[in-house]
Amino acid sequence: MGTVLGAMRNVRWHELQHAYGSASQVPGVLSRIAWGDAPSSDEALSDLERWISTPPVFDSTAATVPFLWELAATDTVRDRAGVLDLLATILAAGNAEHPAWTRAAHDAVAAGRATAARLAAAPDTPEAGGPSPARSVSAAATRLLAAIDRHACPACAGLPPREAEAH
Repeated sequence: MGTVLGAMRNVRWHELQHAYGSASQVPGVLSRIAWGDAPSSDEALSDLERWISTPPVFDSTAATVPFLWELAATDTVRDRAGVLDLLATILAAGNAEHPAWTRAAHDAVAAGRATAARLAAAPDTPEAGGPSPARSVSAAATRLLAAIDRHACPACAGLPPREAEAH
């Protein structure tokens, strides 16, 4: 891919929806999470959570998740723990009217299990946002890893085991 978030241009964001309409703004928000200063990054992460995962997931959610995994794995991202927490929120969310969106979003989160395991095993260093161990990358990754491993929901029930969990 070459650069962080470089593949965003390959997604037809304008054809996808989030809670408030077109997902065409999602690339800009992901960029602010990746490179923004503290206030901008925090606001972008909050916006993205409202748009793609609370309360239901949308068709844009599954398209966004691989980029969230990329951000979580990038050391220079200011709030990687917040990104991991957003992935956990997505895994817990659903959309009863669109179970395929739910399944796609959950599968996209589960596909990053190896990244969560790697981040969970890393030294437990607090994020720049504060010294709280709850805000550390490894603590957030450990929580997400546990959520992935125990995940069960009606949209995902009866599916064959995910490839990501087999590794």
